[in-house]
Amino acid sequence: MVLAVSLGVMQGAKADVTTFAEAAVPRLSQYLKIDTVNPPGNEYRGVAYLSKLLDDAGVVYESAESAKGRGNLWARLEGAPGPDGKKKPALVLLHHIDVVPANLKFWTVDPLSGDIADGYIYGRGAIDTKGLGIAHLQAFLALADSGITLNRDVLFVATADEEAGGFFGAGWLIENRPEIFADVGYVLNEGGSGRSFGSDIAVMVEVTQKVPLWLRLTALGKPGHGSAPQMQTSVTRLIRGLKRVSETEFPVNVIAPVAQMFEGMAPYQTGADRSNFADIAKAVENPDYLLGLKLNNPGGHALLRNTCSITTLEGSSKINVVPAQVHAELDCRLLPDQDPEAFLVDLNNIINDKHITIERIMGFTPAISRTDTPLYKSIAKVSEQAFGAPVIPTVAGGFTDSHFFRDLGITSYGYSPFVFAPGEFSGVHGNDERLGEENLKRGVRTLYQLLVDFAG
Repeated sequence: MVLAVSLGVMQGAKADVTTFAEAAVPRLSQYLKIDTVNPPGNEYRGVAYLSKLLDDAGVVYESAESAKGRGNLWARLEGAPGPDGKKKPALVLLHHIDVVPANLKFWTVDPLSGDIADGYIYGRGAIDTKGLGIAHLQAFLALADSGITLNRDVLFVATADEEAGGFFGAGWLIENRPEIFADVGYVLNEGGSGRSFGSDIAVMVEVTQKVPLWLRLTALGKPGHGSAPQMQTSVTRLIRGLKRVSETEFPVNVIAPVAQMFEGMAPYQTGADRSNFADIAKAVENPDYLLGLKLNNPGGHALLRNTCSITTLEGSSKINVVPAQVHAELDCRLLPDQDPEAFLVDLNNIINDKHITIERIMGFTPAISRTDTPLYKSIAKVSEQAFGAPVIPTVAGGFTDSHFFRDLGITSYGYSPFVFAPGEFSGVHGNDERLGEENLKRGVRTLYQLLVDFAG
C-alpha cells in the first residue's frame, strides 16, 4: 500500500518551537499506547498515528507496507538549490516504530500505558525509539512551519522491524524504494545521546558499531528413551560445545575508534579509571584490570574484543525422549575490523566437534562514519551551545539500522538530543522504560537548533 497526502499550508501565525516541544509530551504518551511490539510488529498502527499528525500539519508524506501490517513512512521538506543549481546532500531523521516485548509482571505500570508520572513518560519504546521519533517529528514540523529556506532536503523517516534486523523496514525501503535516498548524504539515527556525569555533560555520537553475527548451532546424536542414558547424545555434545564457547575469552583488540571513545570519556571517570581510560590499550595489558572492567562495565569491556552470548536453547519436546538433534543460538558481535569467515573457523576449532554444525542466521558488513563532516561540526556546535558539552565519537556494542546506510556510503550518526543521568538508560529493553518530560522538550528544541544550523 502506498499513500500520499498533501493538504494546505497551516493557517495563522507561525508557532514558536516551544509550542512544538510542549506538544511532544502528550504525543509521545499516545504513541506509546500503540502496540507495535515485534514480533509481530504491526507497525501500520504507528504509521496511522504519525500520518494523522502530518495530515494535521499539512505536510506531504508517503507510506508503504513491506509485508502485511509492516508499515513504513517518509516525509520530505524540500530544500532550495544553491548558486550552482544543486542542493546539498539531504538529511534523514530516522527512527523505528517497532519495540521489543515487555513483561508486565516486572513493570510498575502497563508497558503500553504511556503513563505520565513524576516527570516521566513511561512505556516500551520511550527511549528506543518512539521518544526519538517524536522529537524528530516535532522538530521537523517546527522546521516546516518556520518558513526558513533550506539548503538541502530534510526527511522524516519511520520504519518497521529494526528490532529484528530491519529487513522489513530500512533494508526493505533501500531495496524497494531507492529513490527516497538517492540524494541523501546524512542520517541521524539512534545509538548516541548526551550523558551526565554530575554537573558535567558529554554528548556521545555513535560512528560505528560492533557487527552482529547471529549463529545457530545444531548437534546430532542417537535418539532414545530417557530411562536408558547413553554415553553421548546430541544434548551432551551441545552442552560440551557451549561450555567451550562460554569459557573462551577472545583476544583483546583495541581498535582506533574505541581507543578514541575511552580517551574522550576519561575526564569523566574517577580514581584509576581516569588514567586507564586515557590509555586503554595499555590498561588492558593488565588482566586484573580487564577482569574488573568486565565485572563493573560489561558494555565497555565488550568493545575491546569479539564476544558471543548463548541466548537460546532448544531440545526435546518431551522429558522422556532423548532427541536426535538439539539447537542453540549465539549472539556474536565482532569488532568492525574483523573477518567473519575467519571468526567462524576459530569458533569451529573451539567447539571441536564434527557432529555440531554452525549456521549463519544474520550478519552485517562493518562501516565507520567519518567525523570530519559538516553535520558532525554542527552537532559539536549545538552541543556546546545547548549543554556546554563536548562531543565524543563512540562505538556501539549493539546494532542499529545505520549499517544499511553506511553500506551505501551515507554518513550516519547515532545521535539523540537527550541527556540521560546514570540509571535513566537502564529501561531500554528492560523494565520501566521512561523518558523525562523536560528531557523530551529540551530534545525537541535542541534538534530544531541543529536542523536550522545544518540545513537552514
